[in-house]
Amino acid sequence: MTPTLPRFRAHPGPLPAAPDARWFAFRGNDLFVRVLPEGGPHAYEVPVAADASALPASPVRTQPLGWIDGIPCHSAELPEDAPEREGHAYVSLRRLYGRADAAVFEAAGTAFQVQYWDRTHQFCSVCATPLTLAEGERSKRCPRCAHQFFPKVTPATIVLIEDGPRILMTRAPRFPPGMYGLVAGFVESGESLEACVAREVAEETGVSITDITYFGSQPWPFPHQVMVGFVARYAGGEIVVNKDELEEAAWFHKDALPNLPPALSIARQLVDAWLSRHAKP
Repeated sequence: MTPTLPRFRAHPGPLPAAPDARWFAFRGNDLFVRVLPEGGPHAYEVPVAADASALPASPVRTQPLGWIDGIPCHSAELPEDAPEREGHAYVSLRRLYGRADAAVFEAAGTAFQVQYWDRTHQFCSVCATPLTLAEGERSKRCPRCAHQFFPKVTPATIVLIEDGPRILMTRAPRFPPGMYGLVAGFVESGESLEACVAREVAEETGVSITDITYFGSQPWPFPHQVMVGFVARYAGGEIVVNKDELEEAAWFHKDALPNLPPALSIARQLVDAWLSRHAKP
């Protein structure tokens, strides 16, 4: 079977001119989109134009992004005072999910990370010299001291802890009312992913786990994480909630789960996959 190529392909080099190029332009954390009329397959689409003239203001800076179905795509940072435009809106990536073409959403996440990196890496952190873009790769170089700077990607782990027909779920202060998630945390220097999982579980909930198994991963552009998902089995211990991290942690039976994380998250994918396994006779 011939493998299916992804519709969106990131590319850091120069892109050919095209009248139907797509522009992923952010004002702060929000993407500039055209609002489609009711009845369309999606609610939003990004501007299509040969150059940045389709945008509501001249970009502070732009970057080549790649292709969607062979069509060139660009990312752009708009000024903070970029105006509104009739028939358009500025939407967050979370609001965009499920309301735009899947490849557009994937490209938008990449575009946000690229423009965030571009904005926050203007000068060398070693000698303060203005950085220059490297050719053929997504990086910047210092012309004075030769240090190289790539887009930052911060790994974090998230784990579903199962114990028969129940799972351990946690609630952080920032969560919407009634919603619970899973234990998650950032990987520390010199730490393996599995060690991070075990440490975060012990630190946040006080329980121990075993059989840590990889589930999958997900880029999480808020602003530059990659979430690495695992499943583990409960091995013992009473729940002791770390109040510096969580409001609550509790066991939930599969037939009495609380409000779950949104569908775009790997946390929800972990829970849904676990439910599917337990639904089988």
